[in-house]
Amino acid sequence: MPVDKEMQIIDDIMEKIITKAMKPGEKIPSENKLADQHKVPRITARKALTTLEARGYIYSVQGKGRFLKETSKPIQLHLTGNSSFTDKMKRAGYRLTTKNMYCNKINYDSKIYDTLQANREAAIYKIGRLRLIDDEPIAIHQSFVDQDRFPNIAHEGSQILSMFAYYRQFGYEEFASKHSLLSITFPTSYEQEMLSCSSMVPLIVLETDCIDRKTKKVLEYTKILYRSDKFKYDITSEGSR
Repeated sequence: MPVDKEMQIIDDIMEKIITKAMKPGEKIPSENKLADQHKVPRITARKALTTLEARGYIYSVQGKGRFLKETSKPIQLHLTGNSSFTDKMKRAGYRLTTKNMYCNKINYDSKIYDTLQANREAAIYKIGRLRLIDDEPIAIHQSFVDQDRFPNIAHEGSQILSMFAYYRQFGYEEFASKHSLLSITFPTSYEQEMLSCSSMVPLIVLETDCIDRKTKKVLEYTKILYRSDKFKYDITSEGSR
């Protein structure tokens, strides 16, 4: 099988990044230099660098070349448990801000309706919030709520920053989840804009439910999109939603 020269260039640069042989802010070898080193056409070297730039590892400065990006500090995030995302980030000392993006009624979706134990005619609303740490977008939180359980959600949903705080207004104090599902996706154009990332930055998707521990009522279905380059994950102890 012939060697993929483009991938070989990418792998060589990635190895230097991982082993810290290259430092943040250091200039990447030029297309011509990489082409000479690997004995490939310049276009092959250019494609490799374009891929690394799309993945968020390097950046270009017009007239000066390409440079290795500063590494972001990973955020320790627990994926299971009963604490809110806001509470965990505050306890960890992060400067978290939340922006409410929308509150929209959704079309029928069997997975969401089944999780909420809602009938097909129920009005389900999706509340979207953008999470930022140090003014940098890191996650989109989507909560799906049944209007039958929260009658004013259509009007109040666009103002909610913390779903747990909202539920406490109704006497729900302790929360749990029964099922959680992790998967990987790539951002849509809208999600790229919201999260300030390229199309090639994978997103970690967490789908789960939120249940009132006392009454066992299902309060919401949750879908969270995390930038994969901003988190470390701990799935064994207290966690997030």
